[in-house]
Amino acid sequence: MSTRLAPKTIFLLTLPPLLWAGNAIVGRLVHDLLPPVLLNFLRWLIAFFVLLALAGPVFRPQAGLWRHWKRYAMLGLLGIGLYNALQYLALQSSTPINVTLVASGMPVWMMLTGRLFFAVRVTRRQVAGAVLSIAGVLVVLARGEWRHVLELRLVAGDLFMILATIAWSLYSWMLTRTQEPVALRADWAGFLLAQVGFGVLWSGGFALGEQALGAIPVQWSWTLAAALAYVAIGPAVIAFRCWGAGVQQAGPSVGAFFVNLTPLFTALLSSAFLGEAPHGYHAIAFALIVAGIVVSARRS
Repeated sequence: MSTRLAPKTIFLLTLPPLLWAGNAIVGRLVHDLLPPVLLNFLRWLIAFFVLLALAGPVFRPQAGLWRHWKRYAMLGLLGIGLYNALQYLALQSSTPINVTLVASGMPVWMMLTGRLFFAVRVTRRQVAGAVLSIAGVLVVLARGEWRHVLELRLVAGDLFMILATIAWSLYSWMLTRTQEPVALRADWAGFLLAQVGFGVLWSGGFALGEQALGAIPVQWSWTLAAALAYVAIGPAVIAFRCWGAGVQQAGPSVGAFFVNLTPLFTALLSSAFLGEAPHGYHAIAFALIVAGIVVSARRS
């Protein structure tokens, strides 16, 4: 039995991948203007103040947040402090198209993380889907030439993105293991603000470490200011809000298909703004990754 998606739901699930693709493009555009870890910190610092205006009471003692502060500290570390910083680090040496395609191998890491750390059973369909997804990621890493797989020709950015996907997998599984009040999770702004509050502390500490190691100086400009405003409000606040609303209407299984629009949007935006035309192997990799999602998500 199929379910017809309303135009509003399609819009809610399509806008986040477009904004996340733009995040990869902007991260690549400004990679010479400021250090990547500092970019992550400033992004979420701005998002923190935006969300604070919407859901400031979440930090009140009676809100229930502080009884679960360790959980939110870990969510902030994995989803905000590590994932985004590693993604911006990946964009220092890898292209936005490659970064988003490597990230599309997320279902593989989701499956492995669930099996190893949360005792979730793995089905044959999931294994078949994982094989297809891994093949797609290998196509990207090999740059379309299979001999490079044997030569282990990986750039640092590809490895950083693999680490980022592992961090996001742990973060995602932790979201399903919850004991906090329902009212806190129902308030999208408060729930996100609780994570961002701790994430800003983590990312700020990482940024200080980056500066201590001799990071490049920041080259302030209106271009950089506009980039920071975009990555803080678009891919962070707006995308999280639309994604949550869309998944509530269509369900996470349907929503998972829309995630794979990110590399497609990235390829289009890279061609428009960076002059990085997609190659044939990008299309092959994208098809394999989407096939993996379809196979693993199907029910018997």
